[in-house]
Amino acid sequence: MGEHYFARQPQADSRPGTVDLVLPDLHLRLATDRGMFSPDRVDPGTRVLLETVPPPPPRGDLLDLGCGYGPIALTMASRSPQAMVWGVDVNERALTVAERNAQTAGLDNVRFSLADRIDSELRFAAIWSNPPIRIGKQALHALLETWLARLAPGGRAHLVVQKNLGSDSLQRWLTDQGHPTQRLSSRAGYRVLAVDPKEPS
Repeated sequence: MGEHYFARQPQADSRPGTVDLVLPDLHLRLATDRGMFSPDRVDPGTRVLLETVPPPPPRGDLLDLGCGYGPIALTMASRSPQAMVWGVDVNERALTVAERNAQTAGLDNVRFSLADRIDSELRFAAIWSNPPIRIGKQALHALLETWLARLAPGGRAHLVVQKNLGSDSLQRWLTDQGHPTQRLSSRAGYRVLAVDPKEPS
């Protein structure tokens, strides 16, 4: 895989490219670059997520956690034009490319940002994510605990995780943490998990 896509400032030389995101309701040509997640094609897990999740809420704040160059956030923004979509990543190069992709697509209801620049008071009606499994279990759990705690009442997160990278154990862990979690779909070696907020104590 080369340099980790979760580096804040990738050292890989820039090599711009494009990929096509083709869904039944959407066709976007997205700019990509080296040093970010899946620059040569839309990741299969991302595609499974976008083809299987129910429509995002029509209004409110929506989150793409680990947005990369933006395929999930831009799909949410396209499907819910009255909502505000936030794409969060640690990779500054990816965020810059994602902003360009939003401009090219004419989507003005999406913002891309480092996590620490998101208003801590925001609560999200939906979180969609192809989470960065390769950061390690401890870091992944901390990341998910942080952002799932910011689901609005009645909100729901959808996560896509490869079966052989631990989707079933992640589902059990989320349930053990108090987040009711169910498998929404299973396809091509990927699971899509639907995660609800913790019940009020």
